[in-house]
Amino acid sequence: MTQRDLLGLLDDSSWQVLVAALLAVALGLLLHRVSAALIWRVTRGMPIASAVARRCWRPTRFVLPLLALQAVWQAAPDKLALIALVRHGNALLLLATLTWLAQRAVNGVAQGITAQHSVTVEDNLNARRIHTQTRLLARTVSFMVLMAGLSLMLMTFPAARQVGTSLLASAGVIGIVAGIAARPVFSNLIAGLQIALAQPIRLDDVLIVQGEWGRVEEITGTYVVLKIWDERRLIVPLQWFIENPFQNWTRSSAQITGTVFLWVDYRMPLQPLREAARRACEAAPEWDRRLCLLQLVEAGERSMQLRLLVTSASASLNWDLRCRVREALVDFMQREYPQHLPLLRAELAGAMPPAPPAPG
Repeated sequence: MTQRDLLGLLDDSSWQVLVAALLAVALGLLLHRVSAALIWRVTRGMPIASAVARRCWRPTRFVLPLLALQAVWQAAPDKLALIALVRHGNALLLLATLTWLAQRAVNGVAQGITAQHSVTVEDNLNARRIHTQTRLLARTVSFMVLMAGLSLMLMTFPAARQVGTSLLASAGVIGIVAGIAARPVFSNLIAGLQIALAQPIRLDDVLIVQGEWGRVEEITGTYVVLKIWDERRLIVPLQWFIENPFQNWTRSSAQITGTVFLWVDYRMPLQPLREAARRACEAAPEWDRRLCLLQLVEAGERSMQLRLLVTSASASLNWDLRCRVREALVDFMQREYPQHLPLLRAELAGAMPPAPPAPG
């Protein structure tokens, strides 16, 4: 195309459309600035609405001008060069930004809800439940919005609609194949919804999974990150928690009862040991003062086993409490009753007792 041909395309109507497009962009940006300032002022005292407004500020900066441009392109004469391509390209950009806007709005709602329920308080059971539900549902809705946006963008191509019509007869076979291929994705998606609604696990829950003790550090749309006590990370698919049993130590409450076992000699008096255990619990900041009970639970061949039950507000505190009390009891026995620590007795067959010393 020569320069003369290009100038010929830009007739009076073309210049009018271009000027209208520039004015539409300017009007969209001005409307965005004014409406953003107004919305921020109105939603200042509303945490959820304010979070949505902050998250949607950047996408709306593109959505409003694109909406104004789309109106200009639709009103432009059909005889303009490349007007169909411009309309289609603007529509694709508008759909993409609207999808982005919807995802940011969903994330803003989730952020506003979680901000109202802090997990840093001592009793954070309800807050962890809300955080888990909100994050899983937000990820699910965001994924659905993305799929809907991509589907709408694909439907703007006539060739894609024609291909879909021609493949309609074999849709059953394709659906089966796609279902088999996408089974892990959809099973984890459904498992995420089940976890969000039924709440078998929550963020910061203490779990025993495959013999590993750890806390739920993160719940994504497909897997759970379990932080092991030694700083390792155990990655478990969401579907695993639906199909397999596991221990949740903080399902209804973070309070827990721990045990301390001791082996002592049969001649060890129990009452001084009970008093020492009580003093050790009262001196420990990890004890919640619910239970401190020493019991004899087993009488073995050579010694007897004592079990001390102690309670704490959480599993990590209980571990420290058990170690502290165990050390205190061992120290007490070594200091006060060293002769009553577990002993191994033996008798020598045929051995004669030593003769008494001769007088004088």
